[in-house]
Amino acid sequence: MLSILSVYLSDCLPVANRTVYRVCESLLPALHRPSLSPRTIPSDRRLPRPFAWTLTTPFALPSLHQSAVVDHCLPISFVFEIKLLQMDPTSPDSSITASQKTSPPTDPATTSQIASEVSAQASVLTRHQQQLDHLSALTEQLVQAIRGLQVATPPAPPPAAIPPAAAAPITASPRLAFPEKFDGAPSKCKGFLLQCTLFVSQQPHLYPTDEGKIAFVCSLLTGRALEWATAVWDVGRPAFPSFATFLQSFKEVFQPKPESSEAGEQIVALKQGRRTAADYALDFRTLAAQSGWNDGPLKLHYRKGLNQDLQVELACRDEGLTLNQYIDLSIRIDNVMRARKPGRTFTSQPPTQPPIATVPEPMQLGTTKLTVEERERRIRNHLCLYCGQPGHLRATCPTRPPRPPTSVSSGNLHLSQCEVPVILKTRDISVKTTALIDSGAAGNFIDRDFVNTNRLPILSCAPPVAVAALDGRPLGTGRVEHTTDDLILCLEPHHQETIRFFIISSPRTPIILGFPWLNHHEPIISWSAGTIAHWSPHCKQHCLQPIHQANSTPTSTELKDPIPAEYQDLLEAFSTTKATQLPPHRPGDCAIDLLPGAVPPKGRIFPLSQPESEAMNRYIREELAKGFIRPSTSPASAGFFFVKKKDGGLRPCIDYRALNDITIKYRYPLPLVPPALEQLRSARIYTKLDLRSAYNLIRIREGDEWKTAFSTTTGHYEYQVMPFGLANSPSYFQAFVNDVFRDMLNRWVIIYIDDILIYSNSYSDHVQHVRAVLQRLIEHQLYAKEEKCDFHQQSISFLGYVISPEGIAMDETKVNAVRNWPRPRTIKELQRFLGFSNFYRRFIRNFSTVAAPLSSMLKQGKTRLTWTPSAIQAYDELRQRFTTAPILHHPDPNLPFLVE
Repeated sequence: MLSILSVYLSDCLPVANRTVYRVCESLLPALHRPSLSPRTIPSDRRLPRPFAWTLTTPFALPSLHQSAVVDHCLPISFVFEIKLLQMDPTSPDSSITASQKTSPPTDPATTSQIASEVSAQASVLTRHQQQLDHLSALTEQLVQAIRGLQVATPPAPPPAAIPPAAAAPITASPRLAFPEKFDGAPSKCKGFLLQCTLFVSQQPHLYPTDEGKIAFVCSLLTGRALEWATAVWDVGRPAFPSFATFLQSFKEVFQPKPESSEAGEQIVALKQGRRTAADYALDFRTLAAQSGWNDGPLKLHYRKGLNQDLQVELACRDEGLTLNQYIDLSIRIDNVMRARKPGRTFTSQPPTQPPIATVPEPMQLGTTKLTVEERERRIRNHLCLYCGQPGHLRATCPTRPPRPPTSVSSGNLHLSQCEVPVILKTRDISVKTTALIDSGAAGNFIDRDFVNTNRLPILSCAPPVAVAALDGRPLGTGRVEHTTDDLILCLEPHHQETIRFFIISSPRTPIILGFPWLNHHEPIISWSAGTIAHWSPHCKQHCLQPIHQANSTPTSTELKDPIPAEYQDLLEAFSTTKATQLPPHRPGDCAIDLLPGAVPPKGRIFPLSQPESEAMNRYIREELAKGFIRPSTSPASAGFFFVKKKDGGLRPCIDYRALNDITIKYRYPLPLVPPALEQLRSARIYTKLDLRSAYNLIRIREGDEWKTAFSTTTGHYEYQVMPFGLANSPSYFQAFVNDVFRDMLNRWVIIYIDDILIYSNSYSDHVQHVRAVLQRLIEHQLYAKEEKCDFHQQSISFLGYVISPEGIAMDETKVNAVRNWPRPRTIKELQRFLGFSNFYRRFIRNFSTVAAPLSSMLKQGKTRLTWTPSAIQAYDELRQRFTTAPILHHPDPNLPFLVE
């Protein structure tokens, strides 16, 4: 008998790792019978068909995809097969020969041993079967659980796309903003160290050591702070033994020492003013934290800084309150008072944070109030501020007459103020400024310095008028001796009036519109927003006509609508929005061609004051938003700085002198003004237009933008539009507008860069001419500045001349400038005077002869001038001739000319 036991095991591991194990190979030598060789079996006999007992146990275990716990696949099938093959001598299928049957008989002991071993193997297989059955049951339970989990969980991505599971969860650090760099400014030291300390303490895994923390702080130092760190750092050994030591040394160098005393001084000077109590409390608490004072003095000074109306309300309510409770109570009461009287602001104490008040005291004529001492006495003794009796407050005083509701139209306003932008115009100038609308002011006032700076016309006030503050104190000298002449006041583009102002000293606010102005116009004002919400019906009907302002001398000056009705359908030509949009590229774009071999200039960065830095940041933001400039990587650079305007504003300038030196000049001619004005001999009506942001309406030629680059303290930028300051800007713009209006030039239009003069012989022709010009502006995306345009004038100022049908005269403001010109003391001052005078030389007979002694002084070669009697006489005579200069009549070519 031949018995063969084969056990095959296969699993579901990847095919590359699949293995078949032959379990019982060790039994084959024992089962083999060497005597049963083919040679001993007769050839006529065949081996019997083997009978087989086969045990097949297939078992399936579904593969499990990888999860956060399971990392590998489990086997899915096991196949065990046992075959016992036994020889049957009588089987016809046997092929054993006769010689093979003659082998020796089998030893019973051997057969019994083999049977025992097979029985033992069967027992092992039976135990395996039981274990597999148990494993199958457990696997089925696991499969059902996984199927239930798959219903609630979306399928996982393929195993290749799944990243390895995290070994352990990590607590995320808070996202903190990176501290700004520190340049050594003492005022920023405390905040800088606070930010750095919080940053490193919240990132312990990034800065575990003191050396790392110190290195982090040093990496944020610039300027003087970096110079200090460089000086104290000793390469090779730590400069500071610990981070705390570094912070202490840092504070000793950069943190102001007398902070507490300065904070105390500021607390004493701090006042609420026009602010809410919440804003005042915020500043007070900040200073209190720096001062180190205890609550007693702090509470006392907080109360003193509040407005007197609020102090009265708090007088009977502060017993036993802590400082914080007292502050919270004051804020609640202030909110209630403001909600009850939304239009009222408290100005009994001028704001003193900063110490200089920014809003002037309301002004009135001849009104008296409680003295400061009497007011304090009544507050201290809890007496009524109206009648002086105890037991009640002013708001509930029984002897106080009822007040009508606070209303602008009622004409009974009290202590309400707001600031609005305005434009003041005369025949020759236009000045932008702000006006304070003050219901407590008994008149309309203007600052004396503002009048002198802008050369506004003035008149004597007879008799003088007394002016006092609300507490009875006289303002300035207490008397107003001068008023302005008639001025045009524009509060909105469509609201104009003729008005006169009392001239006083008011450096904080140049213009004050008082109760008479409010009573006359009755506007609806949003006092909280500080704006005029609506104009009264009276304004809509009469404010564009001659008016008589209260407390002002009547005038017959006729006011025009800024844009006449004939051109209301062409308002697009005055659009401020479209004027700030990036214009398209056109054939007339400004080209910047450099000389051969020229190297791009590198200008320096100009230091700016704090107001200039704020103006610069505002300018950069606005120009970037409009697309007029963009960030640059250009190798060229020009400096950026400001110059002051006449009204005190700041005009941005860029130093393109180095770029202009290497630029090929565009020699397009500018018009000669005197010959151009000779064309006006038959004109009777004039209109003047001023283009808005003229140069910015022309693009820089594509590819030349990098040449306009300029640098500021915050970045490097370049222009996409033509800036002011380029050598060829006037020529390119003049060429552009000449091309646009070529068919109108010298017929009814004169253009000098951005100033356009339209002239006509009749009104009907003039309307057609103006409409043609405005339509042409719209077609070419050019826009006029409405506030600087004059329509339908019979006399107009243009390029320094006053033009009328009678002829051409000098501009009166220029004549006044020469009349009041101080005697020059240096060569430069004399050159300016002669250059200014030379502009009007055609009005002065024998100008060169009169000015000869002054011209000779330019040859002295001295810094300081030496005035001779002849020079003094020439200087005085020249100024006198300016005041008596004639009007030059328009030349008529049909009449004979006399040449002298």
